[in-house]
Amino acid sequence: MKSEHVEVLIIGAGPSGAVAAALLRQQGRQVLVIEREQFPRFSIGESLLPQSMAYLEEAGMLQAVVEAGFQFKNGAAFMRAGRYTDFDFRKKHSKGWGTTYQVQRADFDQLLANEAERFGAEIRYRHEVTHVDLAPERPCVSVKAPDGGAYQVHAKFILDASGFGRVLPRLLDLETPSKFPVRGAIFTHVQDGITDPGFDRNKIRITVHPAHCDVWFWTIPFAAGRCSLGVVAETAFLDQYTGTPTERLAAIVGEDAGLKKLLGNAAWDTPARQIVGYSANVASLWGKNYALLGNAGEFLDPVFSSGVTIAVKSASMACACLGRVFAGEAVDWQAEYGAPLRKGVDTFRAFVESWYAGGFQKIIFHEAKQPEIHGMIAAILAGYAWDESNPYVKETGRRLAALEQLCS
Repeated sequence: MKSEHVEVLIIGAGPSGAVAAALLRQQGRQVLVIEREQFPRFSIGESLLPQSMAYLEEAGMLQAVVEAGFQFKNGAAFMRAGRYTDFDFRKKHSKGWGTTYQVQRADFDQLLANEAERFGAEIRYRHEVTHVDLAPERPCVSVKAPDGGAYQVHAKFILDASGFGRVLPRLLDLETPSKFPVRGAIFTHVQDGITDPGFDRNKIRITVHPAHCDVWFWTIPFAAGRCSLGVVAETAFLDQYTGTPTERLAAIVGEDAGLKKLLGNAAWDTPARQIVGYSANVASLWGKNYALLGNAGEFLDPVFSSGVTIAVKSASMACACLGRVFAGEAVDWQAEYGAPLRKGVDTFRAFVESWYAGGFQKIIFHEAKQPEIHGMIAAILAGYAWDESNPYVKETGRRLAALEQLCS
């Protein structure tokens, strides 16, 4: 069997893989990216958070993103039973980017992958990792080529950026149960036909179901009058609806009068899809000569659009550690990667749990808003979940519980 050697093997060419590849190439490392799909390919998760811009800038990709013509985004809006509230991310507690973009992921992911190739990374599309052996000094990865042929890659280090494919967690039996209930999402892209002058295309809109606080819709405007539309709920709720995914989504959307009116002129021109049981966790985010990036390690929930931010944050952190490894320094991966990455993820987790329990909804829809606290919450919703100058990051559980009680 053909065998080859590289310094770093990255599994997956999505945002975390592409950013990691660019950062490592800037360090002078030899990088090979194995991607199972052919780009461009459809992916969900289109509303970026401003925090992610810093890592795109670090990777040298920012100019390409800015010039791509994606829909500008400056915040998030929430609707419940006719009540509206929003957060302007430019008025946040944390320093850093306050604006970003809403992107069609097929185009965005292709752009980042192209940028990684521009920096000199090699990407092999339609190649699939089938086996990993960590026993040798250099991990050995078995790969299946598009023509069915097989070969092996020996790497000094592996970064798993495979997203929902979760290659290393599956092959190395690293998965642990998520604490979240099994939820599903039905989603599509539509030509939205929105004419409501009050609809802010610069913000993602989250709409709470009128009868169920744990069921919600996303409306993510794109450029050229299109938007991403989806509903998230526990599977028992979604299973009540029959027909095609498009028919089921349309029926659930029709239960919210405001959303139904907003999308009254929409052309449902793309068949809807459904994913179920996407929340995932692992015992550890790193191991002997490997680290897990983004969704390959843990995926919480789409409600606050944290997925891409966690992905590119993890890529930046892992590549900083790898820079020291290749310089001959000792790296404590738990102290310098696993624990600090999970700290921000756990901040997002607390807000996700509070959202579904209804407490965070009481906070954001409360009429008496204090600008300072509003700015602290806006910072977390903008992705700054690692900024410990923010009390709602440093003491997330206690602060959030106290605020929930005040707003009740």
